Amino acid sequence: MTVEVVPPASPDPEPLLERLHSLSALPFFGFSVASNPVARPRMSAMAFSALLQNRTGRPAILHCTTRDHNSLSLTGLLWGARAFGIRTVLAASGDTVALEQRLKVSRVRDIDVFGLIRLAREQGLEVGAVIDVRARGGRLLLDPKRLERKVAAGAQFAVSQPLFDRPSAESLAAVCRALGIPALLGILPPRTIGHVEFLSRKVAGIEIPDAVRRRLGAADDPTAEGLLLAREMIDTARELFAGVCLMPPFNRYEVLSTLVPPGSG
Repeated sequence: MTVEVVPPASPDPEPLLERLHSLSALPFFGFSVASNPVARPRMSAMAFSALLQNRTGRPAILHCTTRDHNSLSLTGLLWGARAFGIRTVLAASGDTVALEQRLKVSRVRDIDVFGLIRLAREQGLEVGAVIDVRARGGRLLLDPKRLERKVAAGAQFAVSQPLFDRPSAESLAAVCRALGIPALLGILPPRTIGHVEFLSRKVAGIEIPDAVRRRLGAADDPTAEGLLLAREMIDTARELFAGVCLMPPFNRYEVLSTLVPPGSG
């Protein structure tokens, strides 16, 4: 089990480091540290990964994106990660810059995600890749050919966007098994029906099944129902996947004690 972390939107890491250090009794492996998610500025993921490893003693998986770096910058970033004791990276293209931001923010990539995977392996790092899916017509479409190219480039494990039902998880697990790559299932507990609608509209690669929408809409306590759904997906992952990446909604890390209570193993 890994826990996805979004670095702070400020130069002060202490409040978030303290919150994450408070999770020390919970039985998870380490942290997965996002890099400027949804193309908004955050503290350097590499800097925060190093601080987080030092504070908690648990490993951090550093997200690296081609959106924010050219090959020169990425080489330096990967060397820096090695120097800070970071041993694993997750290679990704990065979220698309919003239309209203494009007059102020530009992409700088001169290398694609396959080249990034190869570059990270050349630097002696363990490398993961994001599983590519597209939401269309109320269902998710996997892209096994693109994942196959990532494996051929050197990816050693894969991580999915959050899924919310067993049929979707089974389809994804079958693709990963066919490619011979271990996969971590993304799990995000939805909080409200409004949260569900936001994820479907605004976050690429996420599709909420109608049955899940109805389930949360009918629940007296949608937040509690979302946590129950997440626990069900953890049980599914134990059967079908090598692990999970838990994604606490809105940085509500306190929900982890419900999902993976101390002593649960």
